[in-house]
Amino acid sequence: MKYRILKQSKTPFDKVHEECGVFGIAAPPGKEIAAAHEAYVALFALQHRGQEAAGIAVNNRGVIRCHKDVGLVSQVFGQDILDGMPGSMAVGHVRYSTTGNQSRENAQPIAITHVKGNLAVAHNGNLVNAGELRRRIELNGGIFRSSNDTEVLVYTIVNERLKCGSIEEAVKNTMSIIEGAYSLVVMSPRKLIAARDPHGFRPLCIGLLDGAYIFASETCALDALGAQFVRDVEPGEVCVVENGELRSMHCGVQCKSTACVFEYIYFARPDSIIDGASVELARQEAGKYLSIEHPVGADVVIGVPDSGIPAAIGYAKFSGIPYGVGLIKNRYIARTFIQPGQDKRERSVRLKLNALRTAVEGKRVIMVDDSIVRGTTCARLVKLLRDAGAAEVHMRISAPPFRHPCFFGTDIPERSQLLAHGRTVEEMREIIGVDSLGFLSLEAARKIAVGCKLGFCDACFSGEYPVPVPEQAEKNMFENEIPLDRNKDKE
Repeated sequence: MKYRILKQSKTPFDKVHEECGVFGIAAPPGKEIAAAHEAYVALFALQHRGQEAAGIAVNNRGVIRCHKDVGLVSQVFGQDILDGMPGSMAVGHVRYSTTGNQSRENAQPIAITHVKGNLAVAHNGNLVNAGELRRRIELNGGIFRSSNDTEVLVYTIVNERLKCGSIEEAVKNTMSIIEGAYSLVVMSPRKLIAARDPHGFRPLCIGLLDGAYIFASETCALDALGAQFVRDVEPGEVCVVENGELRSMHCGVQCKSTACVFEYIYFARPDSIIDGASVELARQEAGKYLSIEHPVGADVVIGVPDSGIPAAIGYAKFSGIPYGVGLIKNRYIARTFIQPGQDKRERSVRLKLNALRTAVEGKRVIMVDDSIVRGTTCARLVKLLRDAGAAEVHMRISAPPFRHPCFFGTDIPERSQLLAHGRTVEEMREIIGVDSLGFLSLEAARKIAVGCKLGFCDACFSGEYPVPVPEQAEKNMFENEIPLDRNKDKE
């Protein structure tokens, strides 16, 4: 398999960023619901999975209308827009880009009209063979309006739909062509379809609300709607809702399940249940293993808001060291990585997080966070604690070191930008400026999701990818790609 050689990303963030979130709802025949309003509430609950763009497509008696834009859910949708989108079936999406830049053209859902009807698709994940598929489509005359891999997915579904008798069969056939991570919802004039890749990289669950079937990335969306949890979509499963009935089939691709372990460590909301395991309890389990693997004498355990807090509570509970609130978060500040200039980014850290002097002054502090990417933010937080009078700062990370990029929908940069790449823990400790540093072991990371029914992908830690991947990945690959062989194309 050939891949383009891609340019290195220069995005100056120091945190792994959110996935996308997908949602779908279909009412039974004769039951009228405001599907757009239900989707709006659900997307609010899934906002943590993406803050770049949001969109909803509704099906009103076979006619699909879509509204989407850059911004948060509350910025993209107002009451007048939602009231102007009648229909009892809808799909929705919140986006953080892992392929394609931040623009309205790359927002989802993607709604199209083709020779056999119309279609709306929302997708969470990343296709590792998107470049190869896009190239093939372009050489056959396909024209792309966006630079994300979801449009490649839509083209592939439509091509398969032209060769088979139903949209669900087209989705099933597509799953034998595309490779990588995808949890997706597909809406046609009469059906709502959900599919999860054969590995089960990204979560997807089924709910029921007054007879209406729901698909959502996380159970927290079901809770927000007051819906009943039915079950998770199985890896490789295609679920179809038609005339108020749910049926399913398997795509036929057999492989080992490898759900993303980082969903439990960071991505998912702590009140969600994914594949049978509580996210909150998984993070506390990570803290427990950290306390066993990396004990240290200290006076207080604190967590970096928000995702580091459950692990800090777990560390404190199992170590016997008191838990305290040592960092205060300002929830009204933009994410640090969008601030221009290094000086402004450092100021943003102080605006976003500040040390609570009364909790840390004169104390030996254990600070627990979920991960380290480049390490720059960690170093600034350590300085905040020392400036507030902390006598010692010991850092514990509730994940193994990031040593490899992710190709399955997680925005982990290429190896050279990772603090852990080519460095020992001691070298990382010196760079961050802590008295001691400890990471969760890979063995422990594989055990934290108690009750999970699937295996895990931990390639970003271990380098053991469950499918073949390119040598490099870069989110704007379709804006600045280098062609394989332009002369060959002219022959």
